Amino acid sequence: MKKQVTQTKINRILIANRGEIALRAIRTIQEMGKQAIAIYSSADKDTHYLDVADAKVCIGGAKSSESYLNIPAIMSAATLFDADAVFPGYGFLSENQHFVEICDHHGIEFIGPNSNVMVVMSDKSKAKDMMKSAGVPVIMGSDGALKNYKEAEEVAKQIGYPIILKAAAGGGGRGMRIVEDESMLKNLYLAAESEALSAFGDGTIYMEKFINKPKHIEVQILADKHGNVLHIGERDCSAQRRQQKLIEETPAVVLSQEVRKKLLDTAIKAAKHIGYVGAGTFEFLLDSNNKDFYFLEMNTRLQVEHTVSEMVSGLDLVEWMIRIAEGEELPKQEEITFKGHSIECRITAEDPIKFYPSVGKITQWIVPGGANVRLDSHVYAGYNVPMFYDSMIGKLIVWGENRQRAIAKMKRALREFKVEGIKTTIPFHLKMMDNVDFLHSKIHTKYLEQNME
Repeated sequence: MKKQVTQTKINRILIANRGEIALRAIRTIQEMGKQAIAIYSSADKDTHYLDVADAKVCIGGAKSSESYLNIPAIMSAATLFDADAVFPGYGFLSENQHFVEICDHHGIEFIGPNSNVMVVMSDKSKAKDMMKSAGVPVIMGSDGALKNYKEAEEVAKQIGYPIILKAAAGGGGRGMRIVEDESMLKNLYLAAESEALSAFGDGTIYMEKFINKPKHIEVQILADKHGNVLHIGERDCSAQRRQQKLIEETPAVVLSQEVRKKLLDTAIKAAKHIGYVGAGTFEFLLDSNNKDFYFLEMNTRLQVEHTVSEMVSGLDLVEWMIRIAEGEELPKQEEITFKGHSIECRITAEDPIKFYPSVGKITQWIVPGGANVRLDSHVYAGYNVPMFYDSMIGKLIVWGENRQRAIAKMKRALREFKVEGIKTTIPFHLKMMDNVDFLHSKIHTKYLEQNME
């Protein structure tokens, strides 16, 4: 039986984020006939996209802690401009359960899941237990958090080396160590614990069996307030450097139809099991046999690479997040069709070889164009790349009839893309478009570290 859901009209949305995702959200919000309220820090005060928002307000200093993580300042802005809802984007407060609770307390719709789901899925060990109870395949490992390295030694003996230690509250590769044998365990456990405590304020560590040369495959889902869940296909995000994704694509061509169906059905089952609402992504590690997959984590938010799913499905995922928040029911799965192949390259303000940050003024910014070429970026000639935030300055996305055509289109688009004044990763991406292993879909999550450093 369908849940009884009250539909609510959302008119004014505060965007609790910055940069390309803020501009991307402004566009969709305005196309829906709604008003977009932009917040900004003192470092972002001259950014052009603020001028296209329906309202803008400075919420603090350049540091994230003074602005984009400053919940009282953001809530004051939402109240001041009479916002009906908050769109969190990704990063910053997008997976902060306290922010969700505060929005609820003020009667402001948080465009995403509720805080209870977020609490469970943000803790990797709790999320793993939840997925086990849903019948989702998980990697062998510790039964929740480890007490100390002595317990880690006992668990490692049971599941066998190599193993990987992970921070329960972690992300981005911090608090993570691969242990090849018992002689390395104590030192690496203590190092992971120390790093996790420093990075997240929580030194809790758990353990998993380490899968050699896996692919990172994820499933985009949408879930409404009526209990409906549908998938928007899968993405191959295996091209990573130190757990940071660089290139994403859909579909994952290494999957057989049988494995793909099992993967997509598993994600839908998992989302229903936890009562998820909104846009979310289930991430899996695919074994080198391209058949067995294991739950890795769930991102309870929109992801950077949502764009490739949009390109092959024709859907606007930000629009659907807002429609779901208003209480609208999702279409049937069979009404969603997928066509062609899409690739995204993350363009960052970094050295293309060593990936060191490159800040400063962009003196030239000539962007690519043509059919089925999309650039999500807030950057322009004269823009000063600040040192305070993530280094991503744009996402170049293409669509082709098949993977071969998509790669050719991306290569052509990258050649057109001219940026001067700072270093960017455009040369790296051009090199990857000619990489034989990339062309044959043989990239795994550790490939770049093993072959290109």
